[in-house]
Amino acid sequence: MGIEKSLFGVSSCGREVFVYKIKGREGFSAQILTYGGALRSLSVRGKDGTVRDVVLGFDDLAGYERCSSYHGQLVGRYANRIAGGTFTINGKKINVTKNENNETCLHGGGELSRAVWDAETDGGRTLRLTYKGADKTEGFPGEFSAEVIYSLTDDNELIIDYGAVCTQDSVINLTNHAYFNLAGFDGGDVLDHELMIDADKYTPTDKKNIPTGEKRFVGQTAFDFRKPKPLGLDIGGGDEQLLNCGGYDHNFCLNERPAGAPAAHAVCPRTGIKMEMFTDMPGVQLYTGNFLNGERGKGGAAMERHSGFCLETQFYPDTPNKPNFPQCVFLSGERFVSRTSFKFSAG
Repeated sequence: MGIEKSLFGVSSCGREVFVYKIKGREGFSAQILTYGGALRSLSVRGKDGTVRDVVLGFDDLAGYERCSSYHGQLVGRYANRIAGGTFTINGKKINVTKNENNETCLHGGGELSRAVWDAETDGGRTLRLTYKGADKTEGFPGEFSAEVIYSLTDDNELIIDYGAVCTQDSVINLTNHAYFNLAGFDGGDVLDHELMIDADKYTPTDKKNIPTGEKRFVGQTAFDFRKPKPLGLDIGGGDEQLLNCGGYDHNFCLNERPAGAPAAHAVCPRTGIKMEMFTDMPGVQLYTGNFLNGERGKGGAAMERHSGFCLETQFYPDTPNKPNFPQCVFLSGERFVSRTSFKFSAG
């Protein structure tokens, strides 16, 4: 048990990038890159005793720098989309990077995902990453400081603690963009995975994947995951929301839950691996890898459409422009703090 550090590569900007392997119990382990703070791998034992890496990613740094699908990377300053790349704070219009179709700010313009983070360990099973961004990076106001702590527990749980602060009033919304496949990174598509999301409502989107502002009831729709169902059950149906995105790429408005209750869980029937997700954030974006296009990842495995799914815990997309959504403006010096975790078992 403990943490091992090794050189993973040298970034295009000339900085050394390291990979930290955190070892848990009974084969449970994680690999974290300082490039983008990426969760590169997460190894979990299945019901047959085989340990599988259940996160999509790449064998080398070039893959992460080349691919724009945010594999396992930290995203922010504002995760998800901001319509028109603009929002208003204190009566002042803020213009940020439009990196999606020159129309939308997606994942803060990639600021945190492309950064080489500083890292330190505690000698146990905890890795602390830190990042500092200058005022106006990707257009966002204020000098920005972020801290993300990855830790493994004896209960096969990966905990991600987020903290951030800005020197000016600004929006803050951090998450991790891991693509999970509980059959393994080379396990084909995830359409047989059974998913539950504890959410009575979701936020439908327009043709540009921007929320309309409505919080729509999931009942009798393809978005009802209140009871577990296969991801592929309704994904190929005629729901306009799914046709617009080529699958699921939507925020779910999480219900209030009893202490210790998961916000979501997924099970792969082939391996018996179950993943429970816990979070204190108000929403989670379910993304079913609709735009993965066969790029070669770890071990040469082709990452095809629907070969992974994301559960990105977050404030809702385009919250800065939707006053009826839970708000995420943090005042100068006010700290953003959040925790999300993924707990694994096999039956």
